[in-house]
Amino acid sequence: MSRTSTGSSSPPEIRPPAVPSGPEAILDQFQALGIRPSRRLGQSFLADPFVADAEAALLEIAPGEPLLEIGGGLGILTEAVLRRGLGPLTILETDPRLARYLARTFAGRATILEADARTYPLTAIRAAIGNLPYAVATPILLRLFAARIPRVVAMVQNEVAERLAATPGGRSYGRLTIAAALYGTVEAFRKVPPTSFVPPPAVESRIVAFTARPGPLPVRSVPQLERAVRILFSSRRKQLGNLLPRLTAQPGAVAAAAGWASDWSTLRPEDLPPDAYFRLSDTITGASEGLPKPRGIRPRGGKGSVPDRSA
Repeated sequence: MSRTSTGSSSPPEIRPPAVPSGPEAILDQFQALGIRPSRRLGQSFLADPFVADAEAALLEIAPGEPLLEIGGGLGILTEAVLRRGLGPLTILETDPRLARYLARTFAGRATILEADARTYPLTAIRAAIGNLPYAVATPILLRLFAARIPRVVAMVQNEVAERLAATPGGRSYGRLTIAAALYGTVEAFRKVPPTSFVPPPAVESRIVAFTARPGPLPVRSVPQLERAVRILFSSRRKQLGNLLPRLTAQPGAVAAAAGWASDWSTLRPEDLPPDAYFRLSDTITGASEGLPKPRGIRPRGGKGSVPDRSA
C-alpha cells in the first residue's frame, strides 16, 4: 500500500522541519540548535524570504546544471533555490550543527557537506550562490572567480559590493575591482538593510552577480598583474609618474608599449581602467620573457584612455 494511502498499515509520513523565516522563528531555531551567531565572524542570518527569492532569480541557469551554495545557514536561500527547480544542489556548511539541520531539512533534495568554501574543490560547477560572512567574503569570491565558475550570486557587505562593481575614478575603485574584472563582470543589485538579518549587522548588505569572462584571460601572468596592481595602489594618492618606476627601470617606454595615454605620469592609479593594467602586466611579462609586447595604438584622448586591445 502506498505512503499516500489512507490504509492503516501505512507508516506515518515524516515531514522535514520547516525553514524558519522572520526574526522570532530564527531565534527559536538558534535556541533549539544551541547556536549563538558570532559577530566577530560576521555571522548574520537572512530572515527575509523575498530577498532570498531575488537572489535565486539572478542565477540564470537551467535545471540540471550543478549548483553550489556556500553557507547554507538555516536554509532560507536553499528553499528559494529549490523552489525554482534548480540543481543538483550541493551545500557547503562549516558549522556541524547547521550541517546536520540542513541534512534533515533537505533530505533527498540536496547534498549537504560539512566543508569550507576556501578549500573545497571547485570542479564541475556551473553556478554558485551564498550569503557570505563578512569576514571571509572577499577571499571566497576571488577563489570562485579564479575557478572560472560561469555565474556567481552572493550577498556581501555593501562596501565590498561597491568595490567589486566600481568604475575608474571613484574612491571604491581599486585592487579588488581589477581582480574581479580580470575574470569577468560584476553587477551590484539591490541593497539589503540590516533589519533583514538576525542578528542585524552594523552595515548594509548588497546582492552582487558575477558573470565569468569567456575564453582566455587577458593577461599572460596573473601573478605579474597582481604584483603590479599591489605596488601601484599601495600609494594611490601619488601620481603614476612616481609609482611606475617602482615596477620598471624604463617607465616611459613601458607605459608607451602598454598603450597608456600620453599624460599617464600625472594620473593616479584609480584613473586607469582595468585594461590599462592588463596591458601593463603583459608588457612587463613580455619584456622579462623576451616575448612580443602588446601592440598599442594612439589613444583617442580623454583622461586615462587606453586603446582597444583588438585594434
